[in-house]
Amino acid sequence: PSAGGKLLVVPMVGSHWLSMQEVVEKLSQRGHEVVVLMPEVSWQMETSQAYKVLTYPVTQTLEELDGSF
Repeated sequence: PSAGGKLLVVPMVGSHWLSMQEVVEKLSQRGHEVVVLMPEVSWQMETSQAYKVLTYPVTQTLEELDGSF
């Protein structure tokens, strides 16, 4: 058993979010309150019912982001 805590997750664009998302969902299932802070424009950062998502504005469009990588 674990005591639920509060977690803030701030994945960066191009980070390992696909791997992190599964861990974040498991932590939420185990009683942790999880908030994920995501940029408005990002790749493959999906929301879930398991955690709360807050977004922040960015100046890049998705096309500019694609071009930079």
